[in-house]
Amino acid sequence: MLKNAPEKISSTAESANVPIDCKNCGAYQLCMSLWLKTGDSSLLERVVKKKQVFKRGEVLYRMGQLVEHMYVIRGGSVKTSVSTEDGQVQVIGFHVEGELLGLNAIESREYHCEARAMGVTSVCEVSIDRFEELAKKDPSIQYEVLKIMSAEIRHSHELLTLLGKHNAEERLAIFLLRLSRQFAKRHCSSTEFNLSMSRSDIGNHLGIAEETVCRVFARFQDDGIISSAYRHIKLNDITRLQQIANHRPSYNRPALSR
Repeated sequence: MLKNAPEKISSTAESANVPIDCKNCGAYQLCMSLWLKTGDSSLLERVVKKKQVFKRGEVLYRMGQLVEHMYVIRGGSVKTSVSTEDGQVQVIGFHVEGELLGLNAIESREYHCEARAMGVTSVCEVSIDRFEELAKKDPSIQYEVLKIMSAEIRHSHELLTLLGKHNAEERLAIFLLRLSRQFAKRHCSSTEFNLSMSRSDIGNHLGIAEETVCRVFARFQDDGIISSAYRHIKLNDITRLQQIANHRPSYNRPALSR
């Protein structure tokens, strides 16, 4: 999850002219860092074209589609994936409230992946032309975009390392720890949450079979590390998850195949 801390601003400036629904939005911190620093709600209205709600399974945009908008996730979650010529699908990311989708499509003016809602998801459509116009004029927006892109590059590098250097248990442990940190940043419980993605999507994203995902979850539950009921997860032992993620020998059961 990409949730950048905005520069410190006065409470008066932060609250001035900002719509109530924006203050209560999961993407408020992102929008504040990009175009609400002065509390100028008219700027927000010029950038955001409209707000939309997508049901589970509905597509925000498809791979190869011409770009008109980027999307700020207000609530819910989105899965991004790419398809190969032979019909194979690779899940490349899971995105939650406060994230900006479509930034990597600015240069080519077409989306490089498909974005699909994993549950009821609300978004703001951001005019890409208006966004570019503002970014050219405002160095602070350029800086925030650089931070977002830097975080995306770091995440891509971490995923490559994850797929190349870790076994199934380690990948699942790292995945759960990342979710824990994401929920903590949203001021939600870092140890008890619902997974919006399926076991199949988790396996696809991490490069392991769905059956292996289920076996690892079952093993973690048998060992008391987590409690799992369908998509509801409770992390009972963060320390042991960290030990697994870091290849530490205290968790010495035989590794499962990928």
